[in-house]
Amino acid sequence: LQARQLSTSSASQQLVKAPVQLFTLEGRYATALYSAASKQKALPQVEKDLKEFGSLLKTDKPLKELLLNPLLKKELKKEALNFALTKKKANNLTINLFGALAENNRLAKVDAVLSSFDTIMAAERGEVVCEVTTAKPLDAAGQKEVQAALGAFLKKGETLNLTMKVDPSIIGGMVVSIGDKYVDMSIASKINKYTQVIQQTV
Repeated sequence: LQARQLSTSSASQQLVKAPVQLFTLEGRYATALYSAASKQKALPQVEKDLKEFGSLLKTDKPLKELLLNPLLKKELKKEALNFALTKKKANNLTINLFGALAENNRLAKVDAVLSSFDTIMAAERGEVVCEVTTAKPLDAAGQKEVQAALGAFLKKGETLNLTMKVDPSIIGGMVVSIGDKYVDMSIASKINKYTQVIQQTV
């Protein structure tokens, strides 16, 4: 019952609209949590819970392996989550979220849910979350140029929350994710498209 509480709250109560719409499955979980936490004025505590849990997953490999192991029963996973979150004195809404993920066998999406909630909270503060991936690290001048270009997407009162990542597999160019927009300008993507065209004409 507790695990279902978060996911069924929208059916029994009117949702508080999130500042940004996310249409993915993980986005719906994050939006439901945002709505419930807004009603209970618990957004700061819930955000703190999720950040701490995200950090815990990065350092506690046994816990992450337990949660992602498809052979383990969901009841065992829920017990592990309840223990870890209660020990951290997490808000009941946070516990309900992870209970719902475990109940519905969605724990593999936990990182995406945490990221989606970060996106919503950034929008709440007037921040636009942006992630730029390049094949090699950009120097200071290159980063400044990218920031200036992305600034054109911002509305009045918004600020850019930029994260730079490096992924050699894209070969060159860059992949940009800003707000709910995604643009793949990588060389690897172009090579893949050309390969598909060639295969279709052969």
